[in-house]
Amino acid sequence: MTLAVVLVASSCGDDEPGGPDGTPPTVTVPTDVTATVGTPITITFNVNIPEGYFDSSAQGLGGSATQPTGMTTGDTSGTLSVDYTPTQGGIGEVVLTVVDSNSNSSEVTARILSQGAQTEFTIEGNITADATWETGNTYILTNRITVVSGVTLTIEEGVVVKGQVGSGANATALLIARGATLNAEGTASAPIIFTTIADNIEPGQIVSPNLEPNISGLWGGLIILGYAPISADAEAVQIEGIPPSDNNGLYGGTDPEDNSGTIRYISIRHGGANIGEGNEINGLTLGGVGSGTTIEYVEIIGNQDDGIEPFGGTVDVTNLLVWNAGDDSFDCDQAYTGTIDNFIGILGSDSDHALELDGPEGSLDGAYTLINGSIKGKGAGNRTGGEYADLRSNAQCNLENIYFFNFSETSDFELDNNGVANNYSQELINLTGLQFNVSHLPATYEADGETKDSNLTIPRIVLEKTGDGETIMDVFTGRPLNASIEVVTTPTVGADKSAFASWTWADAAGELDDFN
Repeated sequence: MTLAVVLVASSCGDDEPGGPDGTPPTVTVPTDVTATVGTPITITFNVNIPEGYFDSSAQGLGGSATQPTGMTTGDTSGTLSVDYTPTQGGIGEVVLTVVDSNSNSSEVTARILSQGAQTEFTIEGNITADATWETGNTYILTNRITVVSGVTLTIEEGVVVKGQVGSGANATALLIARGATLNAEGTASAPIIFTTIADNIEPGQIVSPNLEPNISGLWGGLIILGYAPISADAEAVQIEGIPPSDNNGLYGGTDPEDNSGTIRYISIRHGGANIGEGNEINGLTLGGVGSGTTIEYVEIIGNQDDGIEPFGGTVDVTNLLVWNAGDDSFDCDQAYTGTIDNFIGILGSDSDHALELDGPEGSLDGAYTLINGSIKGKGAGNRTGGEYADLRSNAQCNLENIYFFNFSETSDFELDNNGVANNYSQELINLTGLQFNVSHLPATYEADGETKDSNLTIPRIVLEKTGDGETIMDVFTGRPLNASIEVVTTPTVGADKSAFASWTWADAAGELDDFN
């Protein structure tokens, strides 16, 4: 079991007469610290103190801490050791302050994951009263678990939630019904992880010790439903992935500001179990979720169906990463009107489209925005799936500042039918700041006994496709592509990958190394 230790440092020093001067102390802490309640451990801090050591002190939170030992007055480097005894499970802290001979001081905080007597709990029935899942623990979902209307589930930082294996009507999932609240607030040092019972991961770990990131379909996923407007045959309909017999699966309503809670720093892995032919659960399903909900810092890995799919609703999603989706990385539907901002997609061997963008199904219109994204394709020669985007079903959307790279020579960007093409002409679809890196592709390739051209220019990258029997509309003559859509080798748009540093499996696995 490991837990990344956060280093929080502050120092004081100035060059005014009578005040501290010189270089403040620098202090580093170990990278992993774990403990057992009631059992003391020693935490060792490395200290560099150019002005000479003078004094130090330590304070324990969630446990007791001894005063530091190991350095004497005048030492310019060395180690300070603090004995810490946790008195409760969860995340505790040791705050160390070091002072040099010129009165400069530095403060660091070591975070320690402490296991209590019981750390694994089985959840067998719906959550019908407010509940808290506590830091340091693992919670096992035995079936589809619903947080019912009027109830709040709080999941603390560092918690691991595991779904047992199940399919069909028995597929495991955590379902937040309309009117219920999920407050799942992880941190960059202790994200909340949703995964399968087959995963040996424990609280404090980021990388699975036994599963590869492309394994999918071993449980369901996280489903959040709300009362925000949707575009469907009725004001409220049943979400995909939940059997019609379960009324908790209804979503949609008339409150665009509906609040389903706060979701922050979570990683959802190995999901997408089938409940029927062609009916899988997405990694993160958002049905009619309102703008009062906060969703940010989300990683979705190895889902058998889509990574994320909003069905209508108004919620914004910020700092979102999808890796190894079995179908589409990002799928939007039913007049979703929110914004997905700062997102990364990493396609896997089974991925289909990076973006599958649908439009309204009923009378309600609405456009969504995807902005500041970077998406990595499956590579040259991987010609099955792996498309840039498919705009279809009356799509209405804005795509801005998105960088695509490492796609195949046959990957395309489709306006799927004449309705979509007409929406582009009417400025219901707006494409700006799209950049495509095709420097890895050969100029031609062999297929079906012919030599064909690769997608090396914008007219081949942004293609107009129509359904069978439709007359092709020459929309790019009437409305030329924006000049900001271009082929590049060095992007000037895209996601800020620093939002995913340290807390995601993708970062730990080096998958973000070739993102800017």
